[in-house]
Amino acid sequence: MVSAGTLALFFATCVVLALTPGPNMSLIVANTLAGGLRAGLTTLAGSSTGLAILVAVAAAGMSSVMALMAEWFDTVRWAGALYLVVLGVRQLTAWWTWRADTTPPPPPAATTTYTHGLLVSLSNPKVLLFLGAFLPQFVDVDRPAAPQLVVLAVVFWATLLLTDLAYTVALARARATVDIGKLRVLDGLAGALLLVGGLVLATARRPG
Repeated sequence: MVSAGTLALFFATCVVLALTPGPNMSLIVANTLAGGLRAGLTTLAGSSTGLAILVAVAAAGMSSVMALMAEWFDTVRWAGALYLVVLGVRQLTAWWTWRADTTPPPPPAATTTYTHGLLVSLSNPKVLLFLGAFLPQFVDVDRPAAPQLVVLAVVFWATLLLTDLAYTVALARARATVDIGKLRVLDGLAGALLLVGGLVLATARRPG
């Protein structure tokens, strides 16, 4: 199994990674701003599902899948970036159309936010390639690798999930204090964040 010291260092590294802005964070924050806690949580659920799939692939050591992802890195990356930009443009268009409306904006459907979270998570090939290079660095070569990779993968996934959950709940609570007439402004901000997320993904490069 993984030593306590290695696990503590790995956990701290995961927290830093979880707090680093990226496409998933942009989408979760944007949907939380636009739709509140429920929208944020369903987006997080979709994002975490996609991340679980990628982490499982990396932990299983599926080199052929990772090689294929490396080959199609740019295609998948641009598809994910374009998807985020389209979502951002739609959000900004809705904000511009209804910016003078003082009624609360309707929350997005749970199935929609879940799907968005899942697709954005899966369309970030850098996660899979990064994990393939990241997890082995914490594996003790004098012990069986498979059990260690499983533990590290679970800790990585759980840490990102809990960190994302913490800022989602905090953001939703802050949103709840905003005057109803200003919620439309948050819709515009959400659209801008989605565009930023698309830009981040578009400028991503293969891990060295």
